[in-house]
Amino acid sequence: MNISAIETEIPKAADVKVTDDTLSVDLSDGRTISVPLEWFPRLVHASLEERNNWRLIGKGHGIHWEDIDEDISVKGLLAGKPSGESQTSFKKWLNQRQSRLTNRST
Repeated sequence: MNISAIETEIPKAADVKVTDDTLSVDLSDGRTISVPLEWFPRLVHASLEERNNWRLIGKGHGIHWEDIDEDISVKGLLAGKPSGESQTSFKKWLNQRQSRLTNRST
């Protein structure tokens, strides 16, 4: 028995919106995909300015947030994959972030 795999082209990101609880990505095929912001803890802890400082990478196959060093792929969003960052890595990032913020305010 032959099973043929259908190759589908993954759409590209065209625009990104981040609210207090949702990450929404407009795709090149006209769809918009929205996922809970809690899937991406770095975005949860980012300021509004940091959340809005994004750029498309890989010709729209991903999104990068420079200020918080976060990368999210369209393929991962379509597959329903939350952040794969380990708790250890995230806690280290969060501690470094809090330390930097504390040093700025003193």
